[in-house]
Amino acid sequence: MITPESKVTINGSGKDIDLLKYSWKAQWITHPQESTLDYGVFLFRHVFNLDEKMDSCHVFVSADNRYRLFVNGERVCYGPSIGDTANQRYETIDIAQYLKKGSNVIAAEVVNFGEYKSVSQVSHQTAFILQADRDLALDINTGSADWKVIKNHAFSPVNITSEMMGAYYAAGPRDRVDASQYPWGWTQIDFNDKSWLKPKSATTEFAVGRGFIYGGAWHLVPRTLPFMEEKVERFTGIVRVDGIKKDEGFIKEKGCTVVPKNSKVKILIDQTYHTTGYPELTFSKGKDCEIKITYAEALIQEVSPGENVSDGNLNLLDLKGNRNHFEGKSIFGYYDILIADGGDHRKYKPLSRRTFRFVELEIVTKNEDLILEDYYGVFTAYPFEEKAKVITGEASLDKIWDAAWRTLRNSADEMYYDAYYENLQYIGDTKIASLISIYVSGDDRLMRKAIKQFDDSRTSEGLTQSRYPSNVIQMIPPFSLIWVDMIYDYFMYRNDPEFLRQFIPGIKSVMGWFESRVDETGMLTNLKWWNFTDWTIDFPSGIPQGADDGYSANIALQFVKTLNHAQAILSYFNCDHEVKVYKNLSQIIKKSVLEKCFDADKGLIAETPDKKEFSQHTNIMGILTDTFKEESQSDIMLKILNDKTLFQATIYFKFYLFRALQKVGMGDYYLNLLESWEGMIDLGMTTYGETDLNPRSECHAWSSSPNFDFIHTVAGIYPGEHSFKSVIIEPNLGRLDKLDVEFPHPQGTIVLNYSKSGNNMEAQIILPKNLKGVFKWQGKKVQLIGGQQKLAL
Repeated sequence: MITPESKVTINGSGKDIDLLKYSWKAQWITHPQESTLDYGVFLFRHVFNLDEKMDSCHVFVSADNRYRLFVNGERVCYGPSIGDTANQRYETIDIAQYLKKGSNVIAAEVVNFGEYKSVSQVSHQTAFILQADRDLALDINTGSADWKVIKNHAFSPVNITSEMMGAYYAAGPRDRVDASQYPWGWTQIDFNDKSWLKPKSATTEFAVGRGFIYGGAWHLVPRTLPFMEEKVERFTGIVRVDGIKKDEGFIKEKGCTVVPKNSKVKILIDQTYHTTGYPELTFSKGKDCEIKITYAEALIQEVSPGENVSDGNLNLLDLKGNRNHFEGKSIFGYYDILIADGGDHRKYKPLSRRTFRFVELEIVTKNEDLILEDYYGVFTAYPFEEKAKVITGEASLDKIWDAAWRTLRNSADEMYYDAYYENLQYIGDTKIASLISIYVSGDDRLMRKAIKQFDDSRTSEGLTQSRYPSNVIQMIPPFSLIWVDMIYDYFMYRNDPEFLRQFIPGIKSVMGWFESRVDETGMLTNLKWWNFTDWTIDFPSGIPQGADDGYSANIALQFVKTLNHAQAILSYFNCDHEVKVYKNLSQIIKKSVLEKCFDADKGLIAETPDKKEFSQHTNIMGILTDTFKEESQSDIMLKILNDKTLFQATIYFKFYLFRALQKVGMGDYYLNLLESWEGMIDLGMTTYGETDLNPRSECHAWSSSPNFDFIHTVAGIYPGEHSFKSVIIEPNLGRLDKLDVEFPHPQGTIVLNYSKSGNNMEAQIILPKNLKGVFKWQGKKVQLIGGQQKLAL
């Protein structure tokens, strides 16, 4: 049974302001003898008595790195919501429903992944804190109450490296669990903890909120996100076995599967779709047997004896083929290892999330049968609701929509990320994922958190880091520009000036970094760091020509695009000086790019002044920034689409291709430009990969842009002014004759029903009561008001 965390109250006590301004009554605690820096799983318990049942009992809880909280054996929540030590999240939870009159126990599992931690994990040391907000405080606060702790020696890390995976990997270790060392029943009130130790204080400083007068190792701030959705997903089926007769009873809740003693067995499970979460395996007996659980997004073709993907001699990405075909293929991926202790009803749940379509159990038994009792996944992701509806009447487009939404769901938890390989929140990815989130669900909370975290990442030279949270600094200057673009997106889609105001210094900081690198020619000189723009094979390491050694038209026009966005934001906040500077600088750069990089014969902007290379990317930016005159942009767009000598945009940068397409009034082309997404579906993929061909990651949110474009481009819904105070509806149905759409606007649902015949359009439109707008069709404009209206054009 999954604990319904939605039933607990988050930040519901009204006490959070006190925790920000003052020191906490509780203290951070840790194990008194074990290393606080190395890998370890630590168990904390506190037993206490209540004279009567409580109506409410709010506690504030956090840990470094991660915790799971239990009350009287029931799991209450897990956390903390990911951040850094300067913004250490804590959860505020009402645990009254789990408490009872008489003896109670609060227990917490705290894990520090140590040197093996994921790159996204920012840590100080192993520590746990819990504080109550009522008279109960003295009975249960860490640091004053009688807490106990042990190290759980059952766990040790399975270190997963990029070399092992054949591609960049940064998501942390997997688990090795020796069940004979596990203190089974430790969350229960009747567990014997007499041998457990008294914790020590984890720090000499106070436990403090971010606004406290003095410093601290962790600056505690309240969680801003809801708890994650958790939903049981039964495995679909077993597709191959070795050493045992096929029996799906244990994955179908139809009985147990017995693995005979002294046997070697493989069981390959296909979920049939990509998913993420926490698989839970229940088993009995099988003393000393080993269960290796391997997780993979796709199977790979079997290789010749002596060949090994992890040796670097083979390209893993070339070996996947059609994901629905498993004959002649084997599993390759990260794995957990369990050692059974011979006990009954042992349950294993990973310490961190697993991502997979395929799972293989490789079992080696000793002198006792192993009984597999139950195995299922617990899908775990940010609780986005699919409020938008798009009905096209075409099954192929329905598949594209569904796979895109699954891609977004599987790439969002306490941050946006690549679920399998990295678990890192990159700005370029997050901009697209955030827009999809608000277009399909209307939920902007994860977008807000991401914008703030990227601001937290800014370094002394003025740029944001490319990804954050991260314990390894990586800088991608164009991603700092995209961070400002994200702020502009929020400015256009939400009416929240106080949230935006805090980013004014950061916007100026990023703009200043680029401004200082514009020389007397009006072009950007050579830029340091990784100036990634797109994974097209023609950009070495994703870097446009000229970015490293100077005078890249591409990076210059990306800067212009963001200068224009910064002007709009800062103008709203009356930053007149910066607006004037940015406007002037934008014009200087555009003029310089045209003078130095425009090729009259080709009619396009080259990558650099030597005019040897040309890309879709740079000319897309030429359209988006109005570097090209408006009257020429349609012709330029046709060249971008048809000239195959240009460096071609990959699935990521096609998001910007479609922005340019829509800008020049050619949105009707969109539905005929979905070959990247159609190709992945033809290969049996159920989510969209990092790149068009042979992706490393099978699930990359920057590739789920159809969820945005089906509404923004095809249905044609976008803001008429900042804060989405009005709406423009400008459909681009292409080959479609009918389209029905529902869209979650901040003021309510927009409902559209289109029926097209040639150049004629009939539209039924329902806008929220106080929302006004404009409907555009074939050069005609009709004013819209709140409520229902019918148009015939």
